[in-house]
Amino acid sequence: MLNVLKIMVPILGVLLVILPLVKVFKGNASKVSVKKRMILHVALFFALVLGLALATPTVFAAEEVVPAAGESVGTGLKYIAAALATGLSALGAGIAVAAAAPSAIGAISENPKNFGKSLIFVALGEGVAIYGLLISILIIG
Repeated sequence: MLNVLKIMVPILGVLLVILPLVKVFKGNASKVSVKKRMILHVALFFALVLGLALATPTVFAAEEVVPAAGESVGTGLKYIAAALATGLSALGAGIAVAAAAPSAIGAISENPKNFGKSLIFVALGEGVAIYGLLISILIIG
């Protein structure tokens, strides 16, 4: 009985999360219905995660970690800072390129002589990600 529950409960949870989106992916739902289905999908997902966390607390329980020799809280904060530097700079670069690239394509289509100027603005957006990666390398090193 316990083995059946271990198999059926996750399958039932996945089905509850996926079923509201079947009509959306088939293209049979109206825009209002799509919005309601997406809200239902997100609510079911978080209910499933919360239900699993409450049903099986030992799965989500943290173990006591003993740091190795020479490691401290500062070491962990160093890695968090490096991850934030890389992640947020990549996010910023994506936003910059998302704004600059379509404008550059439009400018080039109107006047092909604008290629060099528009390429510079797109490259400046990508440079932000490279700078964030260099900062994270300096933080870790």
